[in-house]
Amino acid sequence: MEATIRKYALQNAVLYAGKANPKAVQGKVLAESPELRTRTKEVLPLIASIVEQVNSMSVEAQHKELSEIDVTLLKREKTERRIGLPELPDMERGKVVMRFAPGPSGPLHLGHTRVAILNDDYCRNYDGKFINRVEDTNPDKIDPNAYDMIPEDLEWLGVKVHQTVIQSDRFEIYYDIAKKLIEMGRAYVCTCPVEEWRGLKEKCLPCPHHDEDVPTTMEKFEKMLAGHYEEEKAVLVVKTDLKHPNPAIRDFVGLRIVTSTPHPLKGSKYCLYPMMNFSVAIDDHLLGLTHVLRGKDHLNNTMRQEYIFKYFGWKQPHYTHYGLVSVPDAILKTSTVGKGIKSGEYTGWDDVRLGTVRAMAKRGFSADAIRHFWVDCGIKETDIEFSWDNLFAYNKDIVDKTSNRYFFVWDPMPLQICGVQELSARVPRHPGHPEMGTREFHLNAPIIVNVVEKDLQAAMEAGKARLKDLANVELRSGKATYVGNDLSFVKEGAKIIHWVPDNCVPASVIMPTGESKDGFAECIPKEEEGKVVQFERFGFVKIEKVSPKLVAYFTH
Repeated sequence: MEATIRKYALQNAVLYAGKANPKAVQGKVLAESPELRTRTKEVLPLIASIVEQVNSMSVEAQHKELSEIDVTLLKREKTERRIGLPELPDMERGKVVMRFAPGPSGPLHLGHTRVAILNDDYCRNYDGKFINRVEDTNPDKIDPNAYDMIPEDLEWLGVKVHQTVIQSDRFEIYYDIAKKLIEMGRAYVCTCPVEEWRGLKEKCLPCPHHDEDVPTTMEKFEKMLAGHYEEEKAVLVVKTDLKHPNPAIRDFVGLRIVTSTPHPLKGSKYCLYPMMNFSVAIDDHLLGLTHVLRGKDHLNNTMRQEYIFKYFGWKQPHYTHYGLVSVPDAILKTSTVGKGIKSGEYTGWDDVRLGTVRAMAKRGFSADAIRHFWVDCGIKETDIEFSWDNLFAYNKDIVDKTSNRYFFVWDPMPLQICGVQELSARVPRHPGHPEMGTREFHLNAPIIVNVVEKDLQAAMEAGKARLKDLANVELRSGKATYVGNDLSFVKEGAKIIHWVPDNCVPASVIMPTGESKDGFAECIPKEEEGKVVQFERFGFVKIEKVSPKLVAYFTH
């Protein structure tokens, strides 16, 4: 039993950056030995204990021990995975029209990427049309730069936009529809105090203006267009069913007066602004939407918008409401971020502490990893929590294949190696791809290297260390003595530690918390700038610059 557990603990650790997951190991063990299911009280503590032991080992030691047990376990199993999203109703190739509808309050963040990618994936699969509809009818919440940032973020995500629509260009269309609703007796202009109107609605009662005749209502509407009313003194209301069991569905505001905030694109040209439910219903019809993906928090909005479709006899899109998603440990709210940028708390929209698309790109995430994550999550009705660990796994599958390996030493301590005049090391850029070449080191006496302080302390306790790919040393009284280069030294209890030569460059890695890990890195070629590499025994990072000081951003 212990041998089986250790085998799968080592495999899981090797495949996931040196840290085995007890639950994953448990699944493997019970699948191979189902008879152990009746002994879980005995098995689970043993798994926890062995996983703890394995996780305390260096990645190199884990790799070596597993290769001695079964070299085939070093490779990730290829599992059959669901390909693509489930089919939606009436999906007809070449006739699908879907949309992404961001508000321009800032650039896109992780929450936006879900609906953008899901719509794009369906449009790709069915030769459909993807519309980027910028919903900028609330001037209080517009960042003018967002008009440029949103398309840039969509391009980075790999989303193919076929048409861009700016709602503020369509005000005359909304006014025309409003007049038609008035003529049909389906809308009225209310000048009651908002709380009074809302109170009557909650009691299933009409306000005094509900049944005013068409000429009176049209006259008041024209006054709204002409700027006769101040803010909150008049609204156009779409009639629904005042007896509807859900108060939220009873009569809803279609247009309101806005004069205090000029529109970034239109200035003060318009004072009558459509509400979301009004403009969305109209645009979904006029733009030919066939399918709409939205969170289940929009269920009430869907029911409101259905009244407009019914009044005009328009065919409704197929609505799919998926569960909500929470993104832990991420700052997403654009108003909060915007204030933080102005105050200097954040360096910009790409500050690595944020959950914006720009921050993800800066940290070195692949857009394909984000796509794979959301497509595999699908469009289930259940609420979900965004899993950073899962995203890390998707991203690792992509970047691991192309990321060169380098040494970076944080919290550095110098270590002089005595007993030898010169040392050489030829280290692969990528252990799985010899064609990617090697890094070569030539050190002459006095030989001084830098190592991680904690590594050195642990090695001092053991009395010996293996400097990865370089040399074996014995450690006594803070001194290192060269004792050869035989790999069997590790079996004798030597700790494997990484190092950088004394002629290294200062380096800082900016962590997702905003803090930095400072130390030294080996000399890295300039062509690595802008690319993701792996600092061995540290993690994947995106190189910002390599000199005179190396700066990188931690990916995972």
